[in-house]
Amino acid sequence: MNSNISILQHEAIGLLKELISIPSLSKQEDQTAGLLCRFLGEKDIIHTRVGNNVFALNKHFDEKKPTILLNSHHDTVKPNPQYSRDPYKPEVEENKLFGLGSNDAGGCLVSLIATYLHFYDQQNLEYNIIIAATAEEEISGTGGIEYTIPYLPPINCAIVGEPTQMQMAVAERGLLVLDCISHGKAGHAARDEGENAIYNAIEDINWFKTFHFDKVSDLLGPVKMSVTSIETENKAHNVIPAICGFVVDTRVNELYSFEEILSVIQANVKSEIKPRSTRLRSTSIALDHPLVKAGIELGKTYYGSPTTSDKALMTFPSLKIGPGDSARSHTADEFIYLNEIKEGIESYIQLLNLVV
Repeated sequence: MNSNISILQHEAIGLLKELISIPSLSKQEDQTAGLLCRFLGEKDIIHTRVGNNVFALNKHFDEKKPTILLNSHHDTVKPNPQYSRDPYKPEVEENKLFGLGSNDAGGCLVSLIATYLHFYDQQNLEYNIIIAATAEEEISGTGGIEYTIPYLPPINCAIVGEPTQMQMAVAERGLLVLDCISHGKAGHAARDEGENAIYNAIEDINWFKTFHFDKVSDLLGPVKMSVTSIETENKAHNVIPAICGFVVDTRVNELYSFEEILSVIQANVKSEIKPRSTRLRSTSIALDHPLVKAGIELGKTYYGSPTTSDKALMTFPSLKIGPGDSARSHTADEFIYLNEIKEGIESYIQLLNLVV
């Protein structure tokens, strides 16, 4: 297999154009998964598809060696309504490749695939390499990387492709969404009866507004709690509500477990607290991990990411890094610079070459 970098770059851009042209909303990635299978098959690479997820091992895979996973996603969000272009028509203008999913995270995915191809048939590597193109990342679905991992050999660490301008996101906030229910007692408003569940909720909401967790992360800052909606089932103007529900969006740094956060909240509020999910936990990779040390040697900076990704669903150390800019994700007329893809491939290869 020809591992010439310029050929890999050309193939990566061509593959990204094809991916853009095929709608692949979360849970509707069947056709892009098929495209990825065809792409690998045409190179005589044995690959596996589970659901809408596609993965492949390097040619000389050795179970005695440590394994690095290269992972990014091929699903997209719905097109922003302010698009002035056809979101499914890949167009290149002024070194920019336009199209839905070009930046998030198609550029990362094809750059990682090109990196995998570069190492695919090399013998005597110090480690194995697996490429996994997965689904449902945009909705944190259970049919994506979480579904795929049990089919993979044991993984030692991973590179997660997300647009970070090829800088290293070594930590990531966890997301804990809480459904809170404040209880009262129904009564007639005119007769000053009952116990107003809204007033009880306000007391708890004020606690969420003013409370501060002690541990502040150097990478991710403090834990943030935001009340984002409130409602009662009662729509009558003259009835004191017995139940008031509100939602709290909680962004957790890497210094707290979800269980610790929930314990503090439940000790301080009267409302009933129900977490929607505890899957999207905060994560971090040690600064002395070989992947991070290699990045630092290449002159890359590291930071804590406020956004969540499939990194949150991995039980092994993972580094989030990739071409493109997170600020362009989910915007109208999304694009990625062609040179970002080229530089991304080169940087990924340099990074892995330094890991021994």
